[in-house]
Amino acid sequence: MRRIIVIGSQGSGKTSLALKLGRKLGLPVVHLDVLYWRPGWKPSDTASFRLRVAEAIAGDAWVVDGSFSGLAFDLTLARADVLVVIDRPRWLCQWRILWRSAFDRDTARPDLPDGCPEQFDWKLMQEAWRYDTERVPVIEAERIQYGPDVPVVRLRRDRDIQGFLESVSVDGD
Repeated sequence: MRRIIVIGSQGSGKTSLALKLGRKLGLPVVHLDVLYWRPGWKPSDTASFRLRVAEAIAGDAWVVDGSFSGLAFDLTLARADVLVVIDRPRWLCQWRILWRSAFDRDTARPDLPDGCPEQFDWKLMQEAWRYDTERVPVIEAERIQYGPDVPVVRLRRDRDIQGFLESVSVDGD
């Protein structure tokens, strides 16, 4: 595994897993939020975002944090060795979003771009709540269209995530 995509709802633990995989495997981690959001939480235009993504994944090895289905998932999935799907309960994702918005406000996070501080965002909470019904079908359709042969690893519990981390190795065994 040299090109890994980690996806899941907001608050599912994508960034944590991506960072751990990057450290363990010695791979750069590409945080799609950093490439998409401009200061003040302003969205990028699609063309410039896709260009930044294409440049970020031009190398032979990386871990991508996020999907941005409808905008860039086709680019990353076409080059991926594996797609890791974190499938956590909605209540847990909601709790994690609330926790970090309350307690991580002044913490620098590698997955947030400059000028985009952690904050409570009702829209984010709603998107996370509806992730399974609104985003998953879109992501699955794109997965079938752009990467039907890319192996999928589904992780639901902490022990699944830990077991997956323990199973990966630098030499691919």
